[in-house]
Amino acid sequence: MLKPGEGPYAEVNLLDPDHKGIASYEIVPGATTRLTPHVRRLTAPNPGYMTGPGTNSYLIGPEDGDIAVIDPGPLLDDHVAALMAAPGRIRWIFTTHTHPDHSPAAAVIQAKTGATVHGMPAPTVGLHQDQSFMPDIVPANGDSFALPGCTLTAVHTPGHASNHLCYLLEEDRLLFTGDHVMQGSTVVINPPDGSMTRYIESLRTIRGQGIRYFAPGHGFLIGAPDDMIELLI
Repeated sequence: MLKPGEGPYAEVNLLDPDHKGIASYEIVPGATTRLTPHVRRLTAPNPGYMTGPGTNSYLIGPEDGDIAVIDPGPLLDDHVAALMAAPGRIRWIFTTHTHPDHSPAAAVIQAKTGATVHGMPAPTVGLHQDQSFMPDIVPANGDSFALPGCTLTAVHTPGHASNHLCYLLEEDRLLFTGDHVMQGSTVVINPPDGSMTRYIESLRTIRGQGIRYFAPGHGFLIGAPDDMIELLI
């Protein structure tokens, strides 16, 4: 029996409220997990000390229509193939930031699909940035994007990286946090591009916004978001 505070707890209780054993206690790279009627998760096969089970890509939209991908992930052939094989037509790509486990697959998927790429360009300072990332649209804080049946709103959350964005799925009040808030791990703040002062300010920005769950770039869904923020700040 899972207990509050254990990694899968919030997600399993969301997906299996009657405790019938239909939700997984493990994140399996390459396996698709439906989280809400609008959202599926597909995790890249890049597990490790810094990435946990792997980098989460999220598919937003209907399986029989146009969809968006949030954080297409690292440039791994198996992961790109899995995203391309998932039901739905990829029309939009959104990235949270340009660290090499989150954005490099964007260019390949765009070349295959013609999808519009959203995100902020890589900073010119700091290490481990995907300088190949070239967005078509650079979201400003508060910009909203209409997708089939739902809306994403960009939230600028610098700290882990100066170009970090979260995306709020308005209908589910679910915030895709990239590496701004992670499940099972603390966040790396690496100057000069990273800034602890800006990170704390960004945490305060997302507190008290009626968010039901965080969908992190690594790990399971996180419940009680405001309680977690209080612990972090």
